[in-house]
Amino acid sequence: MPTLHTSRTRAGALAAAAGLLLAGGFAGLAPRQGSASSHREAPLISGQPQYDNTDVYAFVSPDKPDTTTLIANFIPFQDPAGGPNFYKFARDARYDLNVDNDGDSLPDLTYRFRFHDRLKNANTFLYNTGPVTSLDDPDLNFTQTYDLTLIRRVDGQVHGTRKLAEGVPVAPSNVGKASMPDYAKLRGQAVRPLGNGATTFAGQADDSFFLDLRVFDLLYGANLKEVGNDTLSGYNVNTVALQIPTKHLVKGHDPVIGVNSAVSRLTASGEYAQVSRLGSPLVNEVVIPRGRKDTFNASTPWQDAQFAGFVTDPELPKLIEKIYKIPAPPGPRKDLVQAFLTGVPGLNRPANVRPAELLRLNTSVAPAAKPDRLGVLGGDKAGFPNGRRLTDDVVDIELQAVEGELLGTKNDLGDAVNANDAGFGKAFPYVAQPHSGSDVRGGAKPGAKASGAAKTKSGKTVNLLNAGATESTSDDGGSGILSALPAAALAGAGAVLLTGGLLWWRRRPAMKRRHG
Repeated sequence: MPTLHTSRTRAGALAAAAGLLLAGGFAGLAPRQGSASSHREAPLISGQPQYDNTDVYAFVSPDKPDTTTLIANFIPFQDPAGGPNFYKFARDARYDLNVDNDGDSLPDLTYRFRFHDRLKNANTFLYNTGPVTSLDDPDLNFTQTYDLTLIRRVDGQVHGTRKLAEGVPVAPSNVGKASMPDYAKLRGQAVRPLGNGATTFAGQADDSFFLDLRVFDLLYGANLKEVGNDTLSGYNVNTVALQIPTKHLVKGHDPVIGVNSAVSRLTASGEYAQVSRLGSPLVNEVVIPRGRKDTFNASTPWQDAQFAGFVTDPELPKLIEKIYKIPAPPGPRKDLVQAFLTGVPGLNRPANVRPAELLRLNTSVAPAAKPDRLGVLGGDKAGFPNGRRLTDDVVDIELQAVEGELLGTKNDLGDAVNANDAGFGKAFPYVAQPHSGSDVRGGAKPGAKASGAAKTKSGKTVNLLNAGATESTSDDGGSGILSALPAAALAGAGAVLLTGGLLWWRRRPAMKRRHG
C-alpha cells in the first residue's frame, strides 16, 4: 500500500470489499475438479434463496471452552411476516458444514443436514391452525425434521459415514405472538444433544450479520452522506448449528481447523450439484466479477488458484480511487494472503497449509473474557480473522486491514454499525431469537443506538471520520495488534476483503488509537 503522509488527512470511501484468494501463495497449485457466498451475491443463487449461504461462524464456545461451535445461516432477507408460506430448508438439498483439520484445503469431516417436510392438513392455507406451544403441537400444521450424518474423508474421498441423529425437529418460523406466544420455549425444544458432548440445532433466527449495505448504490451514492444504517435489521435467516467437543475436530497436535459451508442441490439427472459455498464473509459479492460468480459458487477450496488474479489485481481499490481519489495500493496484492487464505503464522496457520478461502480457527485460543468487536485488530486473538464470532465487526475489521492496519498504517475505517440489532444468547446456539411476524420491521436510522454506533465509550459523538474507532485495550494505548501477532506475521499479513460499508478514512497519530 502506498505511504500516506502524516501531515495530510484523506477522506475516502471504502466499501464492501472482499478478498479472498490470493496470490503468490498459489503458485504451482493446479485446480482439481462446486466457493463462497453471502446475501444474494451471485446471479444464479440470488434466485434460489433456500440454497443460499449467508454467513458462517466458527469459535471456541465461551461457556464450554472444551467445545467448538459451528454455525451456518441460509435464506437471506426473510421478512418475519412473510406468510402464508413461511421459510423452510430445501428438502432436495444437502447442507454441509466442512472441517479441514490438516491444512490441505480438502474436507476431512463433513456434517451433513438433510431436511424432510410434513404437512398435517392440506385443506387450509394456514402454517398453524391455533396457538403453538410445543414442536409436536397438532396446531403446527407444517413441520420439518432433519437427519444429521457425519462423513469422514481421507484426501477428500469418503472413508466412512455415521448417522448422528434422525428425525430431529426444526424450530419453525416465528409467525407472530398470537400463533407462538412463547417462541423461546419452541427454540429450546429444537436444541438436541447428540451424545459424546455434542449438540445440534436447526431453525429460524435473527440474521446475525450487521452492516450498512448501501455500498452497492455506486459506493454509497459517491457522496458518503449516509453510514450507520443496519440494512439487515429486522430480517431473519434459517440457521444450522453444531457444538462439538474440540478433540473430535482436530487432528494430532495441530489445533487449527479450516471451516466452510456448502449446499448441493439435486438435479434432474439424480446427481447433486454444489450451488453455494461460504467461508469468510462478503467474498463473492465484491471480489469475483459477475461473469465468474456462479463458477465460484460451484467450486471447491482446492480450486481457488483459478481466482487468484481477482485478488492480486482487485477491482474495488480502482473503483474507490476513481470515485474518491484515494490511491489504490499497488499490485500484486501479496499482502492479502496470510489473514484470509493461509492463516497468520503464530496464530491460525496450519502446519502444512494450502492457500484456500476457509475460515481458519485456532481452537487452542481461549475465549476472551471481554471480547473486542475488532477481534485481532483490537488485541483479541480469539476473534476474526481467527475464526469468526457472532459479535465480530467483520466489516470494520476488513476495511481497516485493507487499508494497512496489519502493516502499521493506522486508520479508523468503519460503517458505523458496530453491533447487531438483537442480542445474542449466552448459551448454544447463541444466535438471536428470530423477529416475530407481529413485530413492525423498520430500518435503524443512521447513527441510531440500535446500530451500536451512536457514542464511543468515551462519550464522543460518532461521525464519518471516526466510525471505526474503538477504545484502547492495550497497555501502551496502541491497537493491541502488535502484541497479538508476531512481527514476522505482520510483515506479510494483509487483509483481504470485504467490506460491506462505505467509510471515511483518516490517518491518526500512532499513539492515539481509540477502542471500544
